[in-house]
This record gives sequence, structure tokens and C-alpha cells, in this order.
Amino acid sequence: MTVSGRPLGTPSVAGLIAVRPGSRTSLCHRLRTHRAGKDRRRSTGERDFIALIDSVHQLVKAPSVLVWDRLNSHVSHAIRELIAERAWLVVSLLPAYSRDLNPVEWAWAHARRRLANLAVVALDRLETLVRNRLKRLQYWSAILDGFITGTGLTLDDPASP
Repeated sequence: MTVSGRPLGTPSVAGLIAVRPGSRTSLCHRLRTHRAGKDRRRSTGERDFIALIDSVHQLVKAPSVLVWDRLNSHVSHAIRELIAERAWLVVSLLPAYSRDLNPVEWAWAHARRRLANLAVVALDRLETLVRNRLKRLQYWSAILDGFITGTGLTLDDPASP
């Protein structure tokens, strides 16, 4: 998710919804603020995505299946190399142009609605607001489960028959 704070800069968020049988569903995310300026990155990069995945792995302490959309930085050569180094990680890609199958997109839409019509004059204030809204959503497992249900996809436990 990217929230525009131009001309000051742009906060961007990488996130995933973590589901583990027997545990609460949670939103895990990393927020980066990209300062305005020519030739400066304005989005989350491969290293940021891998840092998020590694931190979630430390949290769940289990092999993981990551279901990802086809964002360019999710399918780049660099990310494929970083993923190959992690034997505990299996990646499955969603079909192209299928935002409706990605529950994280539902979370971003929810967060954006909560930020609508807010006027912010400082980038750090915008960053604080985004962090606050995501923190509220982070442990609201009922709504996160609803985002997953809304996709129409099922989460089958591979250990069960």
C-alpha cells in the first residue's frame, strides 16, 4: 500500500496476513517512508519484503507458505534468489490481475478508507496516522478472517485428511 504525501514524500507498506492453525490471524507489516527527491525510491523493495518474511518466520517458528500477487518486486530475479535461500519458505503466486483473491488488498482498502479525507501537512504526521490505523487493524483477527473469507479461497490444513 502506498499513501501519497507528495511533495514531502511517500510512506509505503509491505504486509501479509499470517494464519496459523490454532492461533489468531494477524496482520504483519513494515512501513517505510520514502523522502521526496529526484531518483529516490518511492516503493518497497525486495530487501524490505524479505525482512518482513523473515520477521514473520521468527514469529511463527514454522515452515511457511507465502501466497503472493505478481507485483514486479515479488517476481524479480533478486527476490527469487532470496527466496531460494530459505528452505522453510514455499511461494505460490496468485493469477495475474486477481486483487480480489488477495486478502491483504482488502486490508489496504480498509486502511485507506480510515485515512480518507484527512489533511496532513507533515510527512511524519502522515506516517504516524498510517502506523496508528494499521496497529488497530493488526490484531483485529475477526476482520482479518473476514478479508480471507471474502476472497472465496479456503485455507486447508495440509495435516488434516
